[in-house]
Amino acid sequence: MDKRWLTGNQFTLLENGEEFFPRVFACIANARREVIVETFILFEDKVGLQLQEALIAAARRGAQVDVTVDDWGSPEFSERFLADLRNAGVRVHTFNPGIRPFGWRPHLLRRMHRKIAVIDGEAAFVGGINYSADHLGDFGPQAKQDYAVEIRGPLVAEIHRFCHGALAAGHRHMQGKRQWWRRRSQLRQLPDALAPAGNAEAMFVVRDNVNHMDDIERHYRIAIRAARKRIIIANAYFFPGYRFTRDLRRAARRGVDVRLILQGEPDMPFVKTAASMLYHHLLRSGVKIYEYCDRPLHGKVALMDDEWATVGSSNLDPMSLALNLEANVIIRDREFNRTLAANLEKLQCESCNRIELEQLGEQQGWSLLRSFLAYHVTRLYPQWASWLPRHVPRLLPAVPTPALDKP
Repeated sequence: MDKRWLTGNQFTLLENGEEFFPRVFACIANARREVIVETFILFEDKVGLQLQEALIAAARRGAQVDVTVDDWGSPEFSERFLADLRNAGVRVHTFNPGIRPFGWRPHLLRRMHRKIAVIDGEAAFVGGINYSADHLGDFGPQAKQDYAVEIRGPLVAEIHRFCHGALAAGHRHMQGKRQWWRRRSQLRQLPDALAPAGNAEAMFVVRDNVNHMDDIERHYRIAIRAARKRIIIANAYFFPGYRFTRDLRRAARRGVDVRLILQGEPDMPFVKTAASMLYHHLLRSGVKIYEYCDRPLHGKVALMDDEWATVGSSNLDPMSLALNLEANVIIRDREFNRTLAANLEKLQCESCNRIELEQLGEQQGWSLLRSFLAYHVTRLYPQWASWLPRHVPRLLPAVPTPALDKP
């Protein structure tokens, strides 16, 4: 994929399911030609059923509808859920399906973690929000804090082409050349560009295990090294590589206001432990750390200075930076930067606790050894991750589980 800045885009920040779901469902409700959805998680809860209803209606209007879910991230679907989609003409694809011995899901590594939707090739959504009710506030204390963006303008055409290419690549290895050439024919018919919709420059950046293994991390690091005033990163799973951590420390030492908003109430306890192993090193360099404590933080957003910002699916941990398939948008636009900055500053002031070096205490014994090992493991994980098998992504039709249909 050609990494270039495209001008003329419009971005709308969407916070949590309350803002995201109505927008994406409204766009699908108006779809005339095509709906493409990629998501790590799709549950058969009230959100998943709303999505199902919107997709069925779009397919019955004549739109081509493709939905891709990750086999590890999403649960088994009931026969009725899938049958209703299939009968309407919706194609549901499973990324890297496999045998599940004793119900265990073996494909933990190299997951399809992207969250993308493209409607009619005219509007796109990219972010970290899955199609599940735990992204809504009424879910309770475990409701997730998260972000996505709605995109209009020329960047949508690039995202659209990427999604078609992902579908073609996933099916090529399972259904032979005939399917592949059919998809290539469709790909050639896609529009080369869309009319400007705003003033933002932007780039669509993915991480895969072939040609773009470190693209998202590299763009983060370029922006960190270029920052002169401020860096704000809000990320759910924070355990970046050594070079990333070093760039943050150097930025703070040269006078940049570096702030990290991390999990204080994680949905997985080990997340906080992993991040806290780096706290001493970061705080000693002048990096400010805030823990979000209202509910689990699931966002993956950042901004640098007054123009640069990113929203997407990529965490800053070994899974996202070295293993998973991810997608972010990088935005250069002062208005969007101000909007995201105001949101994160409100989050920091109203819902976060600042972590001070004094409250961590002196490191000694096991704590010192653990921190030492964690800090130096970050030097090595990009190397060991590259040694792991890089399976060829496969897409197959989703298969129901009989157990869910039993009374």
